Amino acid sequence: MTRDARHLALPQVGADGQQRIAAGSVLLIGVGGIGCAAAAYLASSGVGHVTVCDFDTVDETNLGRQVLYAKGHIGELKAEVAATRLRKINPHIEVTAVSERLTGGALATAVAAADVVLDGSDNFPTRFAVNDACVAGSRRLVSGSAIRLEGQLAVFGPDYAHSPCYRCLYVDADESLGDCAGNGVLAPVPGVIGTLMAVECLKYLAGIAPPAPLLRLYDGMASEFRHLGVGKRADCPACG
Repeated sequence: MTRDARHLALPQVGADGQQRIAAGSVLLIGVGGIGCAAAAYLASSGVGHVTVCDFDTVDETNLGRQVLYAKGHIGELKAEVAATRLRKINPHIEVTAVSERLTGGALATAVAAADVVLDGSDNFPTRFAVNDACVAGSRRLVSGSAIRLEGQLAVFGPDYAHSPCYRCLYVDADESLGDCAGNGVLAPVPGVIGTLMAVECLKYLAGIAPPAPLLRLYDGMASEFRHLGVGKRADCPACG
């Protein structure tokens, strides 16, 4: 039996779907609590090429929820540590570490090289920039965020001519919303969102994902999900 045996046994995936997963390329922006969980499952599931992008270093406050890192990694570059850990999880895949903030042409090039982009970043300027690159490059975008006991999962594209994008959901004024550093976050909540992001990514690569968009809100206190609709904004600066 191979490491992919349980995928091969799934009628929705099978050999053809697993081959598509193995041929897939994913760009992961942010290897924090959300990104660590997503990356681990992408690697273990056999995604052929995973690029992890994060310019930050490991801090002791990360260790409670960013499960790819240990105390001995404090001060090291997150992308480099994460890439090393992912190669150990699955030595049969290709992993690229990018330890810088991707902007402009570099971001556009990285997005264009991926089949799916996962955004686990923690700030709106980055989310907007990643969204705009995905719209311009007609790429599937899976976005996740977490704060306190709450999380959000959103899926957009690649057909942005007829469906909304991330900027249809948020505007520049929303940049004032809080982050987990100031508001706290229950350690497993980013993991819940990151795992769901990996699910949506794998479904898309395997060819079994429903059309976008998808917006799902997670309430960790009530242990329940809510599904919301997302409409396309006529005045959207990215896809309108």
